[in-house]
Amino acid sequence: MRSLRGCRRRGAIVGTVTLCLAAGWALQTPGGVSLIVPQPNINATVAQNILLSVEYSCRGIATVEWKHVSSWGTTKIVEWKSGNYINISSAYKDRVTTFENGSIQLLNVGMRDAGYYFITVTEEYGTNTYGTIILNVYEIIYEDLHFVVVLFVFLAAVSAILICFMWLCNKSLYLFQKKTHKLTASTTEEIELETIEC
Repeated sequence: MRSLRGCRRRGAIVGTVTLCLAAGWALQTPGGVSLIVPQPNINATVAQNILLSVEYSCRGIATVEWKHVSSWGTTKIVEWKSGNYINISSAYKDRVTTFENGSIQLLNVGMRDAGYYFITVTEEYGTNTYGTIILNVYEIIYEDLHFVVVLFVFLAAVSAILICFMWLCNKSLYLFQKKTHKLTASTTEEIELETIEC
């Protein structure tokens, strides 16, 4: 019995020491990536600039990669290593701005930009984390209404100008006829006077 209890104590001591060593090794090894996505769902309108905002932290140097997944397929947007290089795909060359915290800004979004945006942050020691943002893009319907309103106002202004012009023409014609009638009346009086004198 005594020898069995001694083995158990030694096993518990060895297990505890092993656990402490493993915990110490894990704390010494740099690693671990955390990622925060404050706004996982974004609504935007066509031609708007939007910010896909994230915040990551890690102990080593991280590689950040963004991909867009939609009904048109999967597209790699950008990949960069903090402080080293930025590799933007040709489809997004003039439309993407990257930030140190892992966020990207998309300029002039269109309907094809709607979908899922996946970010992968990979630390140099191999650990990684993922995040997703859903982007909904809507067309601006009031643009068509705006065009109709502008056209209606333009036509109303043209109509008002034409009505004023017609009124002026009518007034001028009335004054001209009145003057002509007076001239005719005065000529008739002169003719009558001449006939009487004769």
